Amino acid sequence: MNDRYTSLAASADGCRLVATLASPTRTRWRLPIAPLTHRSLGGGPNLAEHQHGILAPRLGHNYLLSPIRFCNRRAREYLESRQWNWRGVVECQGARVLSGATIFRTCANNLYLGDSVKSASRMLYVSLGLCLSILTLPAAELPHIKMENGTGQIIVNGRPFLILGGELGNSSAGTAMQADSIVPKLASMHVNTILMPVSWEQVEPKEGSFDFSILDHWMETARKYNTHLVLLWFGSWKNAFSNYAPSWVKSDLKRFPRAESADGKPLEILSTLSAEARRCDSRAFAALMHHVRHEDSEQQTVLMVQVENEVGYLGPGRDRSPAANLLFRGAVPDALIGSLAAKRLQMSPELATHFNENGKSWRAVFGEGADEVFMAWTYATYIEAVTQAGKAEYALPMYVNAQLPAPMESAGEYPSGGPHPYYLAVWRAAAPSIDFYSPDIYWPNFEYWVQRYQFPGNAIFIPEARIETAPYNALYAYGQARAFGFSPFAIDSLTPADKDTDHKPEMMQLYELLDSVRDLLPAAQAAGATRGLVLHATSPRPTQTVFLGGYRFEASLSRSWPARNVITDDGAMLIMETSPREFYIIGSGLTVSFARDPDTDSGIAGIETVEQVTRVSGRWITERRLNGDQTNQGRQLLLDPHRPQIYRVRLYSIIPKQGS
Repeated sequence: MNDRYTSLAASADGCRLVATLASPTRTRWRLPIAPLTHRSLGGGPNLAEHQHGILAPRLGHNYLLSPIRFCNRRAREYLESRQWNWRGVVECQGARVLSGATIFRTCANNLYLGDSVKSASRMLYVSLGLCLSILTLPAAELPHIKMENGTGQIIVNGRPFLILGGELGNSSAGTAMQADSIVPKLASMHVNTILMPVSWEQVEPKEGSFDFSILDHWMETARKYNTHLVLLWFGSWKNAFSNYAPSWVKSDLKRFPRAESADGKPLEILSTLSAEARRCDSRAFAALMHHVRHEDSEQQTVLMVQVENEVGYLGPGRDRSPAANLLFRGAVPDALIGSLAAKRLQMSPELATHFNENGKSWRAVFGEGADEVFMAWTYATYIEAVTQAGKAEYALPMYVNAQLPAPMESAGEYPSGGPHPYYLAVWRAAAPSIDFYSPDIYWPNFEYWVQRYQFPGNAIFIPEARIETAPYNALYAYGQARAFGFSPFAIDSLTPADKDTDHKPEMMQLYELLDSVRDLLPAAQAAGATRGLVLHATSPRPTQTVFLGGYRFEASLSRSWPARNVITDDGAMLIMETSPREFYIIGSGLTVSFARDPDTDSGIAGIETVEQVTRVSGRWITERRLNGDQTNQGRQLLLDPHRPQIYRVRLYSIIPKQGS
């Protein structure tokens, strides 16, 4: 028995201290004994520095739950006051549950490890009142959202990460086998992050019994191809409806009541007021996040999670169930009125028009917007509970997405109460755990909808976009809106070229270029050194203008010569300033003219040089130096009308002498 030893290390997720009893031939058991928290436990340990990064034990199958005893009363009361679940996970050896005595001994605020243990049926008896400053483990930072000079970035492994994303079709991630063909195909198209559905019915087909085997295979396959995942939790709602809830939820209307129409008919939409639905959804989501933490916290394949999908009530305005009617006739929560009143200047014009902080009822406070504000509040409070449950297990960035209205649609024709830009102030009051809000944009006025989500503190991420125009809209998103990610929907419907001579999908062509500058673009975004624009044949204006670095860039769609006919329906560019007078322009389908920014000076601008370039392994390679007809005799940059390219443009400026 003396060959057994104990060790103490951080768990694989960096969230717990884990004790291990082992021998030279096998591990006997492992047990989490303390969280890695940023607070000091009442004069006890401050474990802020203790995060994983060394050899860390991982839990496996056949574990039993057993309570942990604490000899420090102040520490125990501190933990219990925060309702932390202190249950140890102990591996079962034979029929015996580990319980009993001490394997660590303490003296003068020191912790001695490695005492021999005389029985396999022993457990840990740990004092959290000790100073564990001897444990200084290297940090492994979780992915998180950071605002840098007003630009939202996702930080992965300590660095800004540019998501070149693609969302799968709704039925493309329902089996493990699909990963084997889809992941390598998308990786070959320079998609570095796949947005994939994970449905409640898939992971909890029987209540209380969870199956993550499909997700596990997707994570394993994604790692193999150096690709990340964003999980889309299709829980209580997907596109307003509840068709991804398990059958045991959908078939029990008494336990899981539905929203109702004005004539009293139950809809295929779970009620936002169902405490039981909220509890079960939260439990399932927490189980998902616990599993992801356990399986992926070291590799960080999964970067973030979307909570539900395009939620909202479809029907006249709001839920007309008896429970909803009763709540609607009551008073608006003081917390909501207080939050909106305190941030009135941040309110959308549409909400500000209706808001009356002196009212009491929903109708008195919000006027004609009352129905949609009511639904926004009930959806947001429900999703806040689900999000909190998930983050308690694994605090990845979490966001919600919005289905936007078509022209002339009213609330209920599009999902009423979702995170629509008109009512985001309500969501932000009710759901502080949400990290950012994202629009799904399928309508032609892409720029307008992106701008509606550009408010202070909100990182820009486009989780769904129409695939036909995505190669152009992406350049606007990354350049002008400084998005940290973009994702066309149904990306798996594209087919990469089999040969170099075959035509590549336009999205693949663009992502190949953006992939080559993925290390440069986030810093330029944060420095305010990027711009972008997009033009279509249907755009209301034939030209668009942006300003950067003291210069004006005016663009129009490419035209033929000499007939001057428009030869492309779409054009876009992203401009990145790398030094004074030097710009890299990524795009296609445009003719670009240059001038000095009149707010800078009254000088005259011209083209010094134009080069078509590529970037390989961080090194710029000049493929062609353009001049003459290719620059309209040095007066314009003529982007390739049909294929995106990178151009290095150097400009000059002169200021005429007064009186000349």
